[in-house]
Amino acid sequence: MSGPNTNFDPVQVTPLNADQVDGFVTEALAAFDAATSSAELKQARIEHTGERSPLALANREIGALPPQARKDAGKRVGQARGRVNQALKAREQEVSAAELEQRLAAETVDVSLPVELTPRGAIHPITGMMDIVSDVFLDMGWEIAEGPEAESEWLNFDALNFPPDHPARYLQDTLFLDPPENHLVMRTHTSPVQVRALLERELPVYIACPGKVYRADEFDATHLPVFHQVEGLVVDKGISMADLKGTLDHLAKALFGPEVETRFRPHFFPFTEPSAEVDIKFNLAGAGDADGWIEWGGCGVVNPRVLIACGIDPEVYSGFAFGMGIDRAVMFRNGATDLRDMVEGDVRFSRSLIGEAR
Repeated sequence: MSGPNTNFDPVQVTPLNADQVDGFVTEALAAFDAATSSAELKQARIEHTGERSPLALANREIGALPPQARKDAGKRVGQARGRVNQALKAREQEVSAAELEQRLAAETVDVSLPVELTPRGAIHPITGMMDIVSDVFLDMGWEIAEGPEAESEWLNFDALNFPPDHPARYLQDTLFLDPPENHLVMRTHTSPVQVRALLERELPVYIACPGKVYRADEFDATHLPVFHQVEGLVVDKGISMADLKGTLDHLAKALFGPEVETRFRPHFFPFTEPSAEVDIKFNLAGAGDADGWIEWGGCGVVNPRVLIACGIDPEVYSGFAFGMGIDRAVMFRNGATDLRDMVEGDVRFSRSLIGEAR
């Protein structure tokens, strides 16, 4: 930097020449206009407004001028730097807006393009069937009853007129819980819920009992050690076998369609007398009478001994009971052929049946 100068000669301080200062401004504006990105504009800002820029160096020379010349030169350089800074600010806004527009254009989602959605889950067909069955009975004004899956031996067998030596009470059929002296079993049917209802509720009783049951069965295409049933119980005055037949006809048509037929075959159950097996027929094209009928469940008039065990006078009240497999109903309704598919947890199986199960 040159020292104080009392004999001012404009030629000696060329960066402060008006034409030279205008040239610095012109160069800066041109550099700003040429920058098309934030990085390029940053470099132009450093070159034309930084500490080593031409205008910054010219500003340092002002101190070497005499007072009058210093005033003129300071005004000239100050105005030039102001123009440059204003132009820089305007250009920064333009570049920022342009870059934002480019990013938005690059990130635009074309909603017409095909996309692969994340596979959705589905309600299990057994759960769906239990909901449907429950809705049928609720629509008839019945109640849905539930009970524990670990049940007392008395409620599971004795109260239902199973004698102590009945084969169903053997280990090959029933899962007993330790210790044996507690007389607890994994319920083999949902009938204990019916006994609980008769012991706890006021008559008349109209209940359906859907739930999970346990048997010491093989795990194969037609048997599961854990499966699902729905049982129904009515105890009221004047109940007959005809009421039972009408109820099961209505349930069958609600589940399988208006063309389905039902029939009773004589059978034996300790807790009903008379008892029957229920068959259904779907009237499939080309199917003969023998092939068209499929076993659906068991039913009958409540045995008076069951009523007496629950403190009910069989001379005043009568009733009927029935039980069907939920898993088998899913097979009938949806055409499933292997019960093991229902417990393997493959969501594709559930999605393939859910449309018809609901």
